[in-house]
Amino acid sequence: MPSVIPAPARATDREAAAFEFGAIGRIVADETARGVAELLAADVELRIGRRLDIVTDDAGPVDLELRIEPLPSASVEAHRLEVSAAGARLTATTAEGLYRGTRTILQLLGTDGTIAATLIEDEPRFAYRGVMLDVARHFFSVDDVTRYIEAIALLKFNHLHLHLTDDQGWRLEIDSRPELTRRGSTTSVGGHGGGHYTHADYRAIIDFAAARFITVVPEIDVPGHTNAALHSYPELTPDGVAPEPYEGIEVGFSSLDASRTETYAFLEDVIGEVAALTPGPYLHLGGDESLSTPADEYAMLIARATSIGAATGKTIIGWHEMGASDALPRGTVGQYWSFTTPQDDSAERTRTFARNGGRVILSPADVAYLDMRYPGETTGPDGRVLGLEWAEGATSLVDAYGWEPTSIVDGIGEADILGVEAPLWTETARHIDDVTFLAFPRAAAIAEIAWSPRAVRDIDDFTRRLPAFTGLLDERGVHHHAAAAEHRSVS
Repeated sequence: MPSVIPAPARATDREAAAFEFGAIGRIVADETARGVAELLAADVELRIGRRLDIVTDDAGPVDLELRIEPLPSASVEAHRLEVSAAGARLTATTAEGLYRGTRTILQLLGTDGTIAATLIEDEPRFAYRGVMLDVARHFFSVDDVTRYIEAIALLKFNHLHLHLTDDQGWRLEIDSRPELTRRGSTTSVGGHGGGHYTHADYRAIIDFAAARFITVVPEIDVPGHTNAALHSYPELTPDGVAPEPYEGIEVGFSSLDASRTETYAFLEDVIGEVAALTPGPYLHLGGDESLSTPADEYAMLIARATSIGAATGKTIIGWHEMGASDALPRGTVGQYWSFTTPQDDSAERTRTFARNGGRVILSPADVAYLDMRYPGETTGPDGRVLGLEWAEGATSLVDAYGWEPTSIVDGIGEADILGVEAPLWTETARHIDDVTFLAFPRAAAIAEIAWSPRAVRDIDDFTRRLPAFTGLLDERGVHHHAAAAEHRSVS
């Protein structure tokens, strides 16, 4: 297997001399592929210090041909990369497929500019491969978020789930409800300041992600996790009194009130505006940990919120607790976050989504939550202890790699699974370096589970391939944990 993560579906070494990428200095790409070529040229320059020109004329030798041509696979991300002593050719049915293939090229490319001769034919196992970033408990700037996007793009992730609202802060400007950011965005866990995204900021994140064929999935969490909203608009509370801002890490104490007409006006305003701002097909409405919401009120609030969301034309996503509702719009996607051994009624609630014509995103907390601490060394770049351990303790790289999506929830098989997502909650992560330290290299393990065929996955080979990826992180100044080196030393 070549040193690529995620592992390709099919790879064949060629008996030919390695190619010196950049020696000719040209990439051939038509207008459809030009954006992909420009991103690759910048990455190649960062890696080997040579700038490649982008041309449309394929007369004469070139380092790389980017071609959009039909491939047998039905996946829009499928691609075929052939490298010989004469150069490289990357073919895909879409520009998205070409972009995924360029991430393979970067990992194959040595710092001396050489690429071994090879043939790779690749496509993803699951259509949805995501990471989630909690910007509510601690706020992260546009530059921070785009830096994270660049790193996850190397691993062929194609969705960024932004957890935009919670008890500790409301992070997205809503024109119809200005107090949400005027009052509700000023705090974070531990009193480390707040912040929010303007519409222009949000569009900048979306556009940056879209250039890398990553879809932004916004989450407005209701009816729980709403203290920041209640503080901003006290008419949403039963007694009309605003609760104090919250800077702790407990959950389950806040809730919208199902008996107030103001609640439904609020849902109409916020959900409608977020949907209008978001070009992607998904809208996440939370629904988790509503511990202080009576069951009958929870059912009413979820039915109304998801109905409003579906009326905007978006596909609704909700955490698996939402499966308790019998009034979800058909096709609603469930996100499972219990453990690899389901607890309580989480499995049955997850099966509800499949019975309702929807599919499931798997995010089992004990293996896929990137905010869990690592075993052993847990201090981040500034010496603070990072990570939590409520999900059955620490999560090692082996843990993150060693689970199978079809084995988590009985009755949820391959056809029921939309994809896999690795959430990162930010109770302990104040800075983007904290985020990347917690995320990498475990995010690489999740990426391989989501992309690669089950048959090609092997933890020892994965750790052999991992330095090609962490080397790219090092070049970009992206902090990461040394979990891969620790695994190799134990092995």
